[in-house]
Amino acid sequence: MDNRIYRDAMGKFATGITIVTTEDDNEIMGMTVNAFMSVSLDPKLIAISIDEKARMYTKLQETNKFGLSILREDQKELSMIFAKQIEKDREINFKTLDHIPVIEDSIATLACHVKETAKAGDHMIFIAEVTDFQVNDGNPILYHGGQYRTLKP
Repeated sequence: MDNRIYRDAMGKFATGITIVTTEDDNEIMGMTVNAFMSVSLDPKLIAISIDEKARMYTKLQETNKFGLSILREDQKELSMIFAKQIEKDREINFKTLDHIPVIEDSIATLACHVKETAKAGDHMIFIAEVTDFQVNDGNPILYHGGQYRTLKP
Protein backbone atom coordinates (compact mmCIF):
# COMPACT_ATOMS: atom_id res chain seq x y z
CA MET A 1 0.00 0.00 0.00
CA ASP A 2 1.23 3.45 -0.88
CA ASN A 3 1.74 5.77 2.14
CA ARG A 4 0.68 8.92 0.23
CA ILE A 5 -2.58 7.36 -0.97
CA TYR A 6 -3.27 6.03 2.54
CA ARG A 7 -2.66 9.50 3.99
CA ASP A 8 -5.03 11.00 1.41
CA ALA A 9 -7.67 8.40 2.32
CA MET A 10 -7.38 9.31 6.02
CA GLY A 11 -7.69 12.99 5.05
CA LYS A 12 -11.22 12.27 3.81
CA PHE A 13 -12.32 12.13 7.45
CA ALA A 14 -13.18 15.66 8.60
CA THR A 15 -11.82 16.48 12.06
CA GLY A 16 -11.87 19.33 14.47
CA ILE A 17 -8.56 20.94 15.36
CA THR A 18 -7.08 21.01 18.82
CA ILE A 19 -3.95 22.40 20.39
CA VAL A 20 -2.34 20.18 23.03
CA THR A 21 -0.27 22.14 25.56
CA THR A 22 1.90 21.30 28.52
CA GLU A 23 4.32 23.18 30.76
CA ASP A 24 7.73 22.01 31.85
CA ASP A 25 10.29 24.14 33.71
CA ASN A 26 8.07 27.22 33.20
CA GLU A 27 8.10 26.70 29.41
CA ILE A 28 4.74 26.29 27.68
CA MET A 29 4.88 24.12 24.61
CA GLY A 30 2.13 23.01 22.29
CA MET A 31 1.29 21.27 19.07
CA THR A 32 -1.67 21.03 16.73
CA VAL A 33 -3.46 17.68 17.03
CA ASN A 34 -6.48 16.42 15.14
CA ALA A 35 -6.23 12.84 16.45
CA PHE A 36 -8.49 13.44 19.46
CA MET A 37 -11.60 11.72 20.73
CA SER A 38 -13.85 11.44 23.73
CA VAL A 39 -13.52 7.98 25.33
CA SER A 40 -15.74 7.85 28.41
CA LEU A 41 -18.27 9.94 30.30
CA ASP A 42 -17.77 8.25 33.68
CA PRO A 43 -14.97 8.78 34.34
CA LYS A 44 -14.42 11.63 31.90
CA LEU A 45 -11.68 10.30 29.60
CA ILE A 46 -10.28 11.51 26.29
CA ALA A 47 -7.56 10.18 24.00
CA ILE A 48 -4.99 11.85 21.77
CA SER A 49 -2.43 10.30 19.46
CA ILE A 50 1.09 11.79 19.15
CA ASP A 51 3.78 10.88 16.60
CA GLU A 52 6.99 9.52 18.13
CA LYS A 53 9.00 12.16 16.19
CA ALA A 54 7.16 15.02 17.90
CA ARG A 55 8.81 16.78 20.84
CA MET A 56 5.47 16.52 22.65
CA TYR A 57 5.72 12.69 22.56
CA THR A 58 8.48 12.69 25.20
CA LYS A 59 7.22 15.74 27.12
CA LEU A 60 3.80 14.24 27.79
CA GLN A 61 5.42 11.09 29.14
CA GLU A 62 7.47 13.29 31.50
CA THR A 63 4.75 15.70 32.66
CA ASN A 64 1.77 13.28 32.51
CA LYS A 65 -0.60 16.21 32.10
CA PHE A 66 -1.75 18.42 29.26
CA GLY A 67 -4.29 20.98 28.21
CA LEU A 68 -6.47 20.53 25.17
CA SER A 69 -8.03 23.49 23.36
CA ILE A 70 -10.68 22.96 20.68
CA LEU A 71 -10.19 25.81 18.23
CA ARG A 72 -12.79 28.28 16.96
CA GLU A 73 -13.17 29.01 13.26
CA ASP A 74 -11.23 32.28 13.64
CA GLN A 75 -8.22 30.54 15.28
CA LYS A 76 -6.77 29.02 12.08
CA GLU A 77 -3.56 31.00 12.54
CA LEU A 78 -2.98 29.40 15.96
CA SER A 79 -3.37 25.96 14.42
CA MET A 80 -0.82 26.86 11.74
CA ILE A 81 1.64 28.25 14.31
CA PHE A 82 1.51 25.13 16.49
CA ALA A 83 1.70 22.89 13.40
CA LYS A 84 4.83 24.82 12.38
CA GLN A 85 3.20 25.80 9.07
CA ILE A 86 3.90 29.47 9.79
CA GLU A 87 6.24 31.31 12.14
CA LYS A 88 4.93 32.67 15.42
CA ASP A 89 4.58 36.40 14.84
CA ARG A 90 2.51 37.41 17.85
CA GLU A 91 2.01 36.71 21.51
CA ILE A 92 -0.24 33.75 22.21
CA ASN A 93 -2.72 34.17 25.04
CA PHE A 94 -2.93 31.29 27.48
CA LYS A 95 -5.02 30.80 30.58
CA THR A 96 -4.86 27.92 33.05
CA LEU A 97 -7.26 25.18 34.06
CA ASP A 98 -6.15 23.04 36.98
CA HIS A 99 -2.71 24.72 36.69
CA ILE A 100 -2.35 23.55 33.06
CA PRO A 101 -2.03 26.03 30.16
CA VAL A 102 -4.76 26.16 27.50
CA ILE A 103 -5.46 28.54 24.61
CA GLU A 104 -7.60 31.48 25.66
CA ASP A 105 -10.93 31.97 23.82
CA SER A 106 -11.13 28.45 22.37
CA ILE A 107 -14.63 26.95 22.09
CA ALA A 108 -13.71 24.33 24.69
CA THR A 109 -10.68 23.74 26.89
CA LEU A 110 -9.80 20.69 28.97
CA ALA A 111 -7.24 20.04 31.69
CA CYS A 112 -6.12 16.41 31.51
CA HIS A 113 -4.01 13.98 33.53
CA VAL A 114 -2.59 10.97 31.68
CA LYS A 115 -3.95 7.67 33.03
CA GLU A 116 -2.73 5.20 30.40
CA THR A 117 -0.59 5.07 27.29
CA ALA A 118 -0.55 2.59 24.44
CA LYS A 119 2.15 2.35 21.79
CA ALA A 120 0.45 2.11 18.39
CA GLY A 121 2.86 1.88 15.46
CA ASP A 122 4.80 5.13 15.22
CA HIS A 123 2.43 6.92 17.63
CA MET A 124 1.59 6.87 21.32
CA ILE A 125 -2.04 7.04 22.39
CA PHE A 126 -2.45 9.01 25.59
CA ILE A 127 -5.65 8.27 27.51
CA ALA A 128 -6.29 11.02 30.02
CA GLU A 129 -8.82 11.94 32.67
CA VAL A 130 -10.38 15.39 32.34
CA THR A 131 -9.88 17.22 35.65
CA ASP A 132 -11.45 20.53 34.59
CA PHE A 133 -13.08 21.99 31.49
CA GLN A 134 -14.65 25.15 30.15
CA VAL A 135 -17.03 25.67 27.22
CA ASN A 136 -17.46 28.90 25.20
CA ASP A 137 -19.67 29.92 22.28
CA GLY A 138 -18.47 29.69 18.71
CA ASN A 139 -18.09 27.39 15.74
CA PRO A 140 -15.17 25.01 15.25
CA ILE A 141 -12.52 25.10 12.58
CA LEU A 142 -12.29 21.82 10.70
CA TYR A 143 -9.65 20.01 8.68
CA HIS A 144 -10.57 17.94 5.62
CA GLY A 145 -8.65 16.89 2.53
CA GLY A 146 -5.56 18.80 3.60
CA GLN A 147 -7.43 22.10 3.94
CA TYR A 148 -8.95 24.17 6.74
CA ARG A 149 -12.74 24.38 6.57
CA THR A 150 -15.58 26.05 8.44
CA LEU A 151 -19.20 25.10 8.99
CA LYS A 152 -21.79 26.78 6.79
CA PRO A 153 -25.09 27.77 8.42
